[in-house]
Amino acid sequence: MPKVLAVADEVVERLWTDKVREHQVDLVLAAGDLPFDYLEFLSDALDRPCVFVPGNHDVSLDGYASRHGLWMKDGLPTEWPGPAGAVNVDTRVADVAGLRIAGLGGSIRYNQGPNQWTERQMTWRAHRLRRRAAVRRLRDGRGIDVLLTHAPPRGVGDREDPPHRGFECLHDTVRRLRPALLLHGHIHPHGEQVPDRTLGDTRVVNTVGYRILDIPEAGHAP
Repeated sequence: MPKVLAVADEVVERLWTDKVREHQVDLVLAAGDLPFDYLEFLSDALDRPCVFVPGNHDVSLDGYASRHGLWMKDGLPTEWPGPAGAVNVDTRVADVAGLRIAGLGGSIRYNQGPNQWTERQMTWRAHRLRRRAAVRRLRDGRGIDVLLTHAPPRGVGDREDPPHRGFECLHDTVRRLRPALLLHGHIHPHGEQVPDRTLGDTRVVNTVGYRILDIPEAGHAP
């Protein structure tokens, strides 16, 4: 059962030191709104891969593609603004450290900032993600282990103020993908205890700050 360091939204100073090596994990999962050099440090210090989705306070990473080791945008070579060596799974599926991870970054739209989506836009993005997950499943029969999002599903640990409302379409996405875990950020606990929640058979975990988690593989959720 792979073990992950899941992080989001708030830098944990003791993790940004050599003390992070005390955590024996297989993978870093980042749910957005963290400095990219922080993610690079965690991955380098632990010598483990990092998989992430962008948050609503991150720069837009749309339109970038890596071809033969060269980053391109609009058909021209460019510099990748994201964390070096990390895997961006926003609307994508990746197999890393024995886990199949699907991702949806960003929050509900509340102003003109990057990585913000209307419910309709996120529904379309989720549909694209599900198509990609279906292709993988047809290929090898394996489902999604982790759905990594920045914002939570509507009514499952979100808030009523406009910037922190969750996405209704994530309910259908979870129902169709049936991941063991949905990991999200975006909702700051401000010192309060944040219980894990469930959505069907999926455990929903707020990872603001950090969590150390054992991830059951698809089809083996408790």
